Amino acid sequence: MSNLREYFHTDWAAMTSSDWVGLITTVGIFILFVALFVYVLHPKNKARLESKRHIPIDEDDRFDTEDKK
Repeated sequence: MSNLREYFHTDWAAMTSSDWVGLITTVGIFILFVALFVYVLHPKNKARLESKRHIPIDEDDRFDTEDKK
């Protein structure tokens, strides 16, 4: 157990500003992803998201009109 504790030991005082920016960015993006997954996978949002499932296909049809001219 001590080897595992030594392996994951972090010297917080020795971290540079770049280290802190990277840590905060990584943790922030992780929290945003978890929130996004909870939002998308929540059953009450299913109808709202399913109504917009064809948006990418509809936008592709809009740009195909120039090719047909």
